Amino acid sequence: MSPAEVPVVEASVGPAPVVAGAGAPGRPVRGAFGRLLRSELRLVFGRRRNIALLVGLSLVPLLLGLVLYVTRDSAIGGQGPGFLDRVTGNGLFLVVAALFMCLPFLLPLTAGIASGDAIAGEAQAGTLRYLLAVPVSRARLLGVKALATLAFVTAAVLAIALVAFVVGAALFGVTDVTLLSGTTVPVADGIARITGVALYVALSLTGLVAVGLFLSTLTEVPVGAMAATVVVAIVSAVLDTLPQLAAIHPGLLTHHWLDFAEFLRVQVDWGVLGQGMAVQAVWVAIFGSLAWSRFTTADVTS
Repeated sequence: MSPAEVPVVEASVGPAPVVAGAGAPGRPVRGAFGRLLRSELRLVFGRRRNIALLVGLSLVPLLLGLVLYVTRDSAIGGQGPGFLDRVTGNGLFLVVAALFMCLPFLLPLTAGIASGDAIAGEAQAGTLRYLLAVPVSRARLLGVKALATLAFVTAAVLAIALVAFVVGAALFGVTDVTLLSGTTVPVADGIARITGVALYVALSLTGLVAVGLFLSTLTEVPVGAMAATVVVAIVSAVLDTLPQLAAIHPGLLTHHWLDFAEFLRVQVDWGVLGQGMAVQAVWVAIFGSLAWSRFTTADVTS
């Protein structure tokens, strides 16, 4: 955030480094939280890098749909994961296939870029001490950063899902949905289930966002926080493949990410989905607390 975008600036700058907002940031001002949140959302969604990221993610289902459309009558048609085989029969499955393709790396990269830059980016730009002069406590400021990051990650998931829905409907049509068990449900029910898949994927990234925010409070180098966040997701996925570590698999950050397949069963097992959300809640609680502890006590000089 540039100094000009900060709603209220009360910091004093002297020859010595300024320790801004170390304790009480000033008397709370009514409406400051809302103005700060709107300003943060404009900042996050207005960055050219983030816009380019959303556009790039939106191209994934378009490219995937075109490849499947061109090759559907060839010898390589139908190869790959099961979701890809169903796309040519019903365009709604392109939403599932696109999210399935983006979930292992592209979406964690998106969460890492957005959350890793939240605090470290301000520190590197030298605007964090001005931001702390806003009459909003550090805890609420961290909350604003978290909400804006979650909004961006959710927008990325919804962008993939929406483009996949449009492209899938245009190339393959939309018909009644055949579930994994072979049972067919009406189109409206199918759309509701696909919407549930997208929402579950978005919520599955909340734990990684919390990790990224914590890492962002530890450094003034946003690239380092971004890379570390992505590495955490990759390490979790690697550990999840080792049978020797089966005891810790249920608690890993990425273990329940693919449980969205429950929405494609006749009877959705809400217990399975609830377990996945509970694991994310634990990660959010742990790393959200660590981020709060670090951010509310650290001396800020940049």
